[in-house]
Formats: sequence, structure tokens, C-alpha cells
Amino acid sequence: MSKAWVVTVLVLALTSKATLAAEFDCLIEPRQVVEIKSAATGLITKVNVRRGDMVKAGQVLVEIDPGLDEASAAIAAFRATMVGSKRMAEARLDLSEAKATRMTELAAEKFVSTQERDNAIAERRLAEAGLEENQEDRKMSTLEHRRLLEQLRLRTLLSPISGLVTDRLMHPGELASNGESAKSILRLADLSVLHVEVLLPVTGWDRVRIGQSIEVTPDLPRAPKVIARVVAIDRVFDAASGSFGVRLELPNPASRVPAGVRCKAAFADIPASIKRPPIK
Repeated sequence: MSKAWVVTVLVLALTSKATLAAEFDCLIEPRQVVEIKSAATGLITKVNVRRGDMVKAGQVLVEIDPGLDEASAAIAAFRATMVGSKRMAEARLDLSEAKATRMTELAAEKFVSTQERDNAIAERRLAEAGLEENQEDRKMSTLEHRRLLEQLRLRTLLSPISGLVTDRLMHPGELASNGESAKSILRLADLSVLHVEVLLPVTGWDRVRIGQSIEVTPDLPRAPKVIARVVAIDRVFDAASGSFGVRLELPNPASRVPAGVRCKAAFADIPASIKRPPIK
């Protein structure tokens, strides 16, 4: 076997291998970006984080002046524990029951008219209804106290995720508001898991599968290659560019890989000769 023939075979093998692999442009993004807004209107008293801070789920981020809600909750709590009106209703019921009993006995002996007896019985029923109304008012005050406590809780904004503070948009002294047009106070990004968005040509659609491991290289100096997993494949293609989207999921412990950077994703089963659409 000649050396020239061996060299030719090796060149063909390497060329064949190269045609079976291709790198496609991709973009690394946070798994989710959360806008922190207030559910209550009020003056911001504290913003406990700054841009670039790492936060944990449940951490207190923002505090809004609770003065009015605290006072309302205290009033409702006091109403729920008041006993004066309850004792008055109970005393009125005891008196009306005694009167109705006496009138019933006297009416049986013909000492009073049946009308007086009926009036006494009606007074007793009114006293019973008054006591029930008082009990219901106390229950309503208890529920109102709970509602106001929930409203008071909304004035302390907690972090819904563990992640990075990417923007601080409002500061102490500014007025926070609720509603669709309300301004965000903070913006958080979840970097614990990253999403890698890739555009592939439609001719390679049958060569990508869920769970497939893909080698990703961030476009950063001395960035190491990382392994991501295919989690979503678009089933609606872009006819204009002849491409479809693929989402990869990249575990990112300790947030070592930054988000918002371009990258290259190597799909070994898609030939390099296929036209590669640029990532938008």
C-alpha cells in the first residue's frame, strides 16, 4: 500500500467528518427576567439592593410606607376584640327572655292580654337577632383585619426568584403605583439555568431531537466549551429565511456563564454545507 494512497484516504476521512458537523450562531439568555412592581400605591421607603447584586428567593427587596395600612389594621383588630356591645346584646336578650316568660305566664292566667304577651315574645326575638348581629359584626371585623394584614404584606416586596439585579429603576422617595401602566422598581434575571436560542435550517429539522446534548462555545475570551440540552424545537418555520428555532437549556451553577452573549452551537448531525441562518 503506497503512502500517497494512505494520505488520500486520511484526507477523505477528515473531509467527510467535517461535513457532518457544523457550528451555528446562537444567543445565551437568562431563563427568565422578572419585573418587580408594587401591588399597592405608596411612597418607597427602602430599596435594599443595587444593580449587580445577587439575591435569593424570598429576600426583602423593597419596602413601601405602611403607615395608613398599619393604622387600619389596628382599628380592625380592636373592633374584633370589643366586648361592650356583646355584653349589651346579651343583657338585652336576658331581660327580654325574662319578660317574655312572665308575660306568657300572666297571659295564661288572664292577667294580661295576648297582645302584650306577643309583644314580649317579639322583643325576645329581636334581642336574639341583635346578639347574632353582634357576633357577625365581630367575625366581619376579624376578616377585615386579615384582609388589611394581607394588604399590609403587599407593601414589602420579596424576590420571587434567586438571581441577579440587572436594573434599579426607582429609588426611595418615589411613588410606587399598581396597575398595568405602573413603573417597574427592579428587574431581576434568573441565571441559574440559561436558555440558548439557535436558528437552524429547515433541512436539518429531522436531525434534532429533544434531550440531545449540544456543545456550546460562548463568544468570550478563553471561554470553555459547555454542554447544553435541547428542550424545545419549533414546529412553526420561518418561510422567509428557511429556518426554525431550537432552545437549549444550559445549567449554570454559581452563574459562571454570563447571559446576553453570542455563542456557537455545534450540531454534529447537520452538514456544514447547509446554509446557516444568522441569529437575530
